[in-house]
Amino acid sequence: MLNFKWLKNHKGQGMVEYILIIAVVVGIIFGVYKLMGGKVKEQFQNAADTIETATEE
Repeated sequence: MLNFKWLKNHKGQGMVEYILIIAVVVGIIFGVYKLMGGKVKEQFQNAADTIETATEE
Protein backbone atom coordinates (compact mmCIF):
# COMPACT_ATOMS: atom_id res chain seq x y z
CA MET A 1 0.00 0.00 0.00
CA LEU A 2 1.25 3.51 -0.83
CA ASN A 3 2.01 6.01 1.92
CA PHE A 4 0.55 9.46 1.13
CA LYS A 5 1.13 11.11 4.53
CA TRP A 6 3.64 13.51 2.98
CA LEU A 7 0.78 15.05 0.95
CA LYS A 8 -0.87 16.26 4.16
CA ASN A 9 2.19 18.33 5.17
CA HIS A 10 1.45 21.77 3.68
CA LYS A 11 3.26 23.97 6.21
CA GLY A 12 5.64 25.48 3.66
CA GLN A 13 3.00 25.97 0.99
CA GLY A 14 1.53 29.14 2.52
CA MET A 15 4.95 30.78 2.80
CA VAL A 16 5.75 30.03 -0.83
CA GLU A 17 2.44 31.54 -1.92
CA TYR A 18 3.13 34.72 0.06
CA ILE A 19 6.59 34.99 -1.47
CA LEU A 20 5.15 34.60 -4.96
CA ILE A 21 2.53 37.28 -4.31
CA ILE A 22 5.20 39.66 -2.99
CA ALA A 23 7.40 38.94 -6.03
CA VAL A 24 4.53 39.76 -8.41
CA VAL A 25 3.70 43.00 -6.55
CA VAL A 26 7.37 44.06 -6.57
CA GLY A 27 7.54 43.29 -10.30
CA ILE A 28 4.48 45.44 -10.96
CA ILE A 29 5.88 48.31 -8.87
CA PHE A 30 9.22 48.08 -10.69
CA GLY A 31 7.48 48.11 -14.08
CA VAL A 32 5.38 51.15 -13.19
CA TYR A 33 8.50 52.91 -11.91
CA LYS A 34 10.33 52.21 -15.17
CA LEU A 35 7.41 53.58 -17.18
CA MET A 36 6.51 56.58 -15.01
CA GLY A 37 9.76 57.34 -13.15
CA GLY A 38 10.89 60.07 -15.53
CA LYS A 39 7.56 61.87 -15.44
CA VAL A 40 7.37 61.73 -11.64
CA LYS A 41 10.93 63.07 -11.35
CA GLU A 42 10.07 65.87 -13.78
CA GLN A 43 6.99 66.85 -11.77
CA PHE A 44 8.96 66.96 -8.52
CA GLN A 45 11.62 69.08 -10.21
CA ASN A 46 8.94 71.49 -11.50
CA ALA A 47 7.47 71.75 -7.99
CA ALA A 48 10.92 72.39 -6.50
CA ASP A 49 11.65 75.07 -9.10
CA THR A 50 8.31 76.75 -8.41
CA ILE A 51 8.96 76.80 -4.68
CA GLU A 52 12.48 78.13 -5.23
CA THR A 53 11.31 80.99 -7.46
CA ALA A 54 8.50 81.82 -5.02
CA THR A 55 10.93 82.16 -2.12
CA GLU A 56 13.30 84.38 -4.17
CA GLU A 57 10.64 87.01 -4.77
